Amino acid sequence: MRKAVIILPTYNEAKSITSLVEQIFQATASINNWDVHIMVVDSNSPDKTGEIVENLYKSDHKKYKNLHVLHTQKEGLGKAYIEGFKTAIEKLNPYVLFEMDADHSHDPKKIPVFLKEIENGADFVIGSRYMKGGSIPQDWGIHRKFLSFFGNWIIRLGFMNLKITEWTNGFRAIKVWIVTDSLGHLQNYTGYVFQVALLDNAIRMKAKIKEIPLKFVDRTEGVSKINSGQYTFQTLWYVFTHSSFIKFCIVGGIGFIVDFGISYLFIVVVHTAVWLATIISAETAIISNFLFNNFWSFKHKKLSRKSGNFLWSFFKFNVIASESILIQTIGMELSTGIFGRHYWYIFKILIIAFVIIPYSYFFYNKVVWKDQ
Repeated sequence: MRKAVIILPTYNEAKSITSLVEQIFQATASINNWDVHIMVVDSNSPDKTGEIVENLYKSDHKKYKNLHVLHTQKEGLGKAYIEGFKTAIEKLNPYVLFEMDADHSHDPKKIPVFLKEIENGADFVIGSRYMKGGSIPQDWGIHRKFLSFFGNWIIRLGFMNLKITEWTNGFRAIKVWIVTDSLGHLQNYTGYVFQVALLDNAIRMKAKIKEIPLKFVDRTEGVSKINSGQYTFQTLWYVFTHSSFIKFCIVGGIGFIVDFGISYLFIVVVHTAVWLATIISAETAIISNFLFNNFWSFKHKKLSRKSGNFLWSFFKFNVIASESILIQTIGMELSTGIFGRHYWYIFKILIIAFVIIPYSYFFYNKVVWKDQ
């Protein structure tokens, strides 16, 4: 029988922890092919949350034989999960680890649905508030709705991964091999950005991701521990420093400067023929973009300079770059022909931003730096 361990990080959740534990065991009692455990990771709660869990276990060893408590220092959500994951792996040898909030925001009745998706082949199952069938509380203020909804969209666009609708919610079921292989990456993320970092790393490891709809319910007891300003900054910084798409855009900007600078040098200073200067500047920018993308943007799947595939990939990069130029030329001709030349620069910006960049990024990923 496979084992699943539900990790519940707590800090001052005395009013909700007993009822949540009861509801989880009730929701999983009828599952015959899984041995479900709960591990409460309490960060030395002043309201004695950890002691409440211990007393619950002592009150009926048989009934609560699958209930465990781990006492840790208060070092953030990510750190609590990491400590819980490590302890569960070491002592309980689970097949699946769950993340779940301890404030009744996540419905325990969904746990069997998560496990069914794991049985169907998923490696990482996420409860999504933003797919069909999911929802956020209607009484949330506009500020909180904005941060949650657009925060997820910023992450989706930042990683150019629109298929996954939910990046920040903490109701998840994860096969233990993903957690084990991610622990080194996660050590530096102690706050709520831990959720983004774990999912990002799972995607890089080619884990099969599955989402199920989740109706998120706001807590009725206790106070939220999230610091919105700090969380927003940490999340944006993580996306900025880990997104190959954002790096790709920066490399494109560097390529533009290289192209323009060399064109200026040959046309204005050296007085070379414009066509020759254009060829030299464009190809230099292409070489610059290829090298920066290979050793920075897509370094997680970079091409070896000793590989015979390196020159062939460089050729494909040139072809895609040339196609991008052709698309831009046709787009500019059509737009200026229809709307006039006066606002040509606006058309150029729109075509580059919404056509050329996504097109190039997609084909560079799928053709040049394709997954091995």
